[in-house]
Amino acid sequence: MTRTRIHNLSISLDGFACGEGQSAEAPMGHAGHRLHEWMIATRFGAPIMGLSGGTAGLDDAFAQQHEPGIGAEIMGSNKFGPPGWQDDPEWKGWWGENPPFHTPTFVLTHRPRTSIEMAGGTTFHFLDVSPVKALDLAREAAGGRDVRIGGGATMARDFIAAGLVDHIHLVQVPIVLGRGVRLWDGLEGMEGDYSVEAVSAPSGVTHLTFTRQSSLVGLC
Repeated sequence: MTRTRIHNLSISLDGFACGEGQSAEAPMGHAGHRLHEWMIATRFGAPIMGLSGGTAGLDDAFAQQHEPGIGAEIMGSNKFGPPGWQDDPEWKGWWGENPPFHTPTFVLTHRPRTSIEMAGGTTFHFLDVSPVKALDLAREAAGGRDVRIGGGATMARDFIAAGLVDHIHLVQVPIVLGRGVRLWDGLEGMEGDYSVEAVSAPSGVTHLTFTRQSSLVGLC
């Protein structure tokens, strides 16, 4: 059965998954790289930043789960580009000619454009549809594999609120951002639908996994 998964979504102690002031020069706003330093330091994350090496410990073990079994991704407009990218017909995302997705990737935007086929198996499709419709299309494209909800925080929150996410991996980073885009707004009580585990890493981050337990849904 196709599952819907979130992986490696980093949040601050006060619940922000992106800083304020996102731009082409500051993709994560005033947060910079602070939310993702734990991942950049791993064997999984270092190559994404054009670095070599990286650690092979607990953080890397969690980060590596991002890839296996994924057949399609859904991402929000602000993950694909900075504010105003829709006005640039040449914009093809942050990742160069060979993005790290290697699957059909559905970008939710109120201003769709023609699909873009990239190197390495990634094709970006631009949709103005509801989360339910986007998930239906992604599941069909995934061919029996899982669908990754790639963020950012606003889109992840919408999918969680709609009850569409089976597995959530969050990484709580010990920093306070104070402003930006929060994940938890409007999600009061969502933990009741999931089995929750927390694992602290030597890097100082805490890995939180939420696994949907269908037998618990609807029970008090």
